[in-house]
This record gives sequence, structure tokens and C-alpha cells, in this order.
Amino acid sequence: MVTFQDRVKGVLLSTALGDAMGATIEKLNYHEIKEQYGRVESLETKWYKADIPEEERLGRMRGNGTITDDTLMTNALIQVYLTKKRHLDAYDMGDEFIKEIAYKKQYIPELGKEAMIMDRLFYPEKNIFIRHVLANCEPREGGIGNMVNCGAAMYIAPIGIVNAGNPKAAYDEAILFAMGHQSSYGLEAAGVLAACVAKAFEVNVTIDEIIETAIFFAKDGTKEAIKDLTAAAKELRMKNADMDEVIQVLQKKMEKYSPMKDDVHRKFEKIGVPSNHYTPSRIFSIEELPMALAFIVLNNGDFYNSIYDGINSGRDTDSIGVMTGVILGAMYGADVIKKEEISLLEETNKTNFTFLAEQFAEVAEIIIKEDLALNQKRMSIFE
Repeated sequence: MVTFQDRVKGVLLSTALGDAMGATIEKLNYHEIKEQYGRVESLETKWYKADIPEEERLGRMRGNGTITDDTLMTNALIQVYLTKKRHLDAYDMGDEFIKEIAYKKQYIPELGKEAMIMDRLFYPEKNIFIRHVLANCEPREGGIGNMVNCGAAMYIAPIGIVNAGNPKAAYDEAILFAMGHQSSYGLEAAGVLAACVAKAFEVNVTIDEIIETAIFFAKDGTKEAIKDLTAAAKELRMKNADMDEVIQVLQKKMEKYSPMKDDVHRKFEKIGVPSNHYTPSRIFSIEELPMALAFIVLNNGDFYNSIYDGINSGRDTDSIGVMTGVILGAMYGADVIKKEEISLLEETNKTNFTFLAEQFAEVAEIIIKEDLALNQKRMSIFE
């Protein structure tokens, strides 16, 4: 039987694994990955930008298991739970979470030095600091006006852990916390992913049950995107479609909900040109979550093949890898991950993910037991 602690380890290690494996090919499209790499199935993959001038790659280096902001932000959220030892909301985003990302130095693997997480973050994640510290916003309004992206969903898995077995509570807490960072379908994805992680902690849970949970809690375009892509993935699995057909079908389905397609690079020529990219919408969805769920369905929950297919599909490869990994890591626990890959991740990133997971599991278990005790008190009113 997989223990609670093993599942927590599975989530954290899968975050780092999917992140690091996808990071070397992030923003390449499917055909570029296929042409340059064939297929990426190793942490020991050379970053496609490794040989360009340092200033063009912003002083960063990836490869050999190097994690990015997905994992750094996940670890920061865990530190908030270790400090607060309770459930969180947007006020904690504007307080303890800010302290973790903007005021506490740590090793940033891509930079190869000690720095603040803020020094590594993309602009919509830096917006957390701008809104809560500089603009002194009402915390629940922190996400309003931000670029709508997957930034909150990519680190939300710990909220699923502290609500293990209770996807409704996970969804609610993720929304309450992440509204300090994101809005619209970017916020919605965070809630749905947290619910999926919480569901995945249930003993003997099935892939179908996790997908049903995602669809049940998802709203608007996020719901429809998940329905469309997972249904298509099921059909593709039944016909044993090859990867070219899989990508063509899934990405074509996604166009209805995310108009960017392969246009993920910021270029001088695009400045001032109107588009719906990253704008709030009732009918849009981020790409990463529906794609991650689709690849889980396509591979009937196989851990490595789901991650491999996800990252090789192109575009936001590291976040697709993370979202695939955290759900399956919660299902199967840490034993599903190759021991040599765990060692490489911990050595390269100078982070003991296993120990951090053990610490977090202890705190998460306390929070869950307090919830159970409170529910028992609530039930007493009917006696």
C-alpha cells in the first residue's frame, strides 16, 4: 500500500522531474522537438539554447536535471505551509508567500548562484510583488489585471496535498489563495489541478475518476477544453494513433480555447498588434492542464509515458510535465520515479526534495486531522 508520505514525496519529486525534463525544450513546438531531438526521455538532455551567448539566455543554463520557477514556487508554497501550519488564502499570498519569493535567498539552479526567487520569475509572477507590496492591493484582488497564464496552476499542487481526499476543499482553497496572483481561466486551472491532486490521493482511485473530478469542478472554457481533449485522447488511445496524429488532433482541439498555438515567443514585431493572447475570457483555457490530462488518458495513467508525451508535445513543456507528474505522483507515490533521477535532481538543484516532502507530509497530516476532528464536531449537531 502506498502511504500518505510516499504520495507527498511522489508529488514533490514529480514536480521537479516534469519541470526539469521539459525545461530543456520549453517553447519549441512539436515539430522542432522532433527535428532537433527525436524524442526527449532523459533528464540529461542538452538545452537547445545552451550554446547561444549568455546575455541572450539571460544568464541562465538548463539541462542535467535543472529545475525552473515551477518547482521553486512549489517549494515556496510548501514553506508557507511549514510556517503557518494551517489552510491558506490570498492574505497569505500577500504576506508569507511574498517573504519566500522576494526576501529569502536560496540557490537558483538556472542562475547557478544564491538569489531571490523573484530574480528568476517571469513577469506575471513578479506581479505578485508589484500588486501586494508596491500597490498594497486588497489581497483578494491581487490577480486582477495580471497576464492570464498557467503561473498559479504550476505551483498549486501542495494545496491538493493538504486537502488530500477532499477535492472540493482543494478547489476552494486553491481559488482563495491563487486569486492573489491570477484571474479568469488562469485562476480556474489552479483550482481544478488542486482538486485533481486531492482526488489522486484516494486509495484505488482510477484515471476516469480523476478526469470526472476535473470536469465536475471546472468552469467555462476550462471545463469544455478538458472534456474535449480527454474525450479525444480516449479515442486516440483506442485506435492506437501515432504521436503525429495525437498532437495534430489534440492541438487542433485546443485552438478553440487557446488562440496562441505555436506563437509563444515575445517578439519586437508583435508589439502593438492586438490579440486575445493571455486576456481574461469565459471561453478560453490555459493549454497546459487539458493537455496534461489528455496525455494521462492517452497512456491510461502510465507515469513516464504520460510525462514523455506531454513534454514532447511542445510549447510550455515544463509546466505540462509538472501538471502531468503531480497527479500521477500522488497516485503512485515516489517509488514510481527512478532512483537515479531522484539523485540527479537533488544533486543538480542542491535541494533535498525527499526531506522537504517528509517535513511537509507531517504538517499536511496535522492539518488534515484537524479538519477531520472539526467535521466530527459538526456531525455531532445531528446526533
